[in-house]
Amino acid sequence: MDWVFDAGRPCLHLVNTLRSRHLPESIELLTGPDALAEWLERAGFGRLRVSAAQVASAKDLREAVNRLLTATPLVADVRLVNDTLAAAPKPARLLLKDGVLQREVPAPENPVATAFAVLAADAVDLATGAEDIRICAADDCGLRFVDTSPRRTRQWCSMSRCGNRAKARAHYERTKNR
Repeated sequence: MDWVFDAGRPCLHLVNTLRSRHLPESIELLTGPDALAEWLERAGFGRLRVSAAQVASAKDLREAVNRLLTATPLVADVRLVNDTLAAAPKPARLLLKDGVLQREVPAPENPVATAFAVLAADAVDLATGAEDIRICAADDCGLRFVDTSPRRTRQWCSMSRCGNRAKARAHYERTKNR
């Protein structure tokens, strides 16, 4: 699968699993449990067993996060993100065993829900922070990314992908009638 992880934030990586969303024929990358399991693994959440219901939940979260960050959020989007946060990972605990301090990290009850909670927490931070979220300027792209350029003028999701193609097209247009 053509996973893209250069959006700058984990929640935007999830949003970018629906490609070309601005076109009539968008491209869905979360096509089933295996695809979501692969995405979660590549996103750093480990190898997890995923159900069809969790795929639907991931898509619902993805669309809620997209609206929160790039459109007019709905009350239902805020509720969904907050409900998703309920599965947040349990914090580490400090234990004293035989006079030695030890760190204990409880295993999540539902690892997939915990991964979604981490993504929801990232969306909360991004939605309430000062970072600029952009949509790639390429007509055939539409990926979301955080603009961390010094002047906040980045146009492309990636220079090696869309930026290079746009510059090549512009060069071709300038030189084709010479």
